[in-house]
Amino acid sequence: MNVKIENSWKQLLGNEFNKPYFAALASFVKAEYETKTIYPKANSIFKAFELCPVDKVKVVILGQDPYHGENQAHGLSFSVKEGVPIPPSLKNIFKELKSDLDLPFPSDGNLERWAKQGVLLLNATLTVEAHKAGSHQKKGWETFTSAVIEKLASKKSNLVFLLWGAYAQKKATVIHSDKHLKLQSPHPSPLSAHRGFLGCQHFSQANAYLEAHGKPAIKW
Repeated sequence: MNVKIENSWKQLLGNEFNKPYFAALASFVKAEYETKTIYPKANSIFKAFELCPVDKVKVVILGQDPYHGENQAHGLSFSVKEGVPIPPSLKNIFKELKSDLDLPFPSDGNLERWAKQGVLLLNATLTVEAHKAGSHQKKGWETFTSAVIEKLASKKSNLVFLLWGAYAQKKATVIHSDKHLKLQSPHPSPLSAHRGFLGCQHFSQANAYLEAHGKPAIKW
């Protein structure tokens, strides 16, 4: 199957796109886009990979679903484009950045600036039906993104994985702690952020780890 994804990822993932589950997933997603309102736009499904090729990846932030509101999702976990109101979870991420690194609250929620520095902003599920959270779960995306994480963790060393919430932490089993840094906390959602996400200091820990292994820190 000829999937339009950045070439280094196509090479890393090898025959993943030719497996039966992915063929079924592709058929499902194609039919959904033809008959319903689906987010993000079809040409942004693999945006996270486009902005962050394999050799650039330093940090992985794993989300769950794309945003399901109009004009929100654009292919990067937690991110929204300029002019779109900053969602509650992202507000809490910015609050933690202020607390951890004393960074000012950004004027917009577009995280492309992170992606271009080597932060893979990956959702476990890459598409969603408008206003129906979780509607494309258990259709095959989770199998695909687990393969992404497993192959990435196997090929590379000294990556930082930021795993916020139980859903993201389920992916942690394929990440070897002797090769990478895994930082886990509750999800930044207002429902759970106060239980340990706020105050986790993941951003400063990530940068300290990168610098200790000869990699430039992220300009969060």
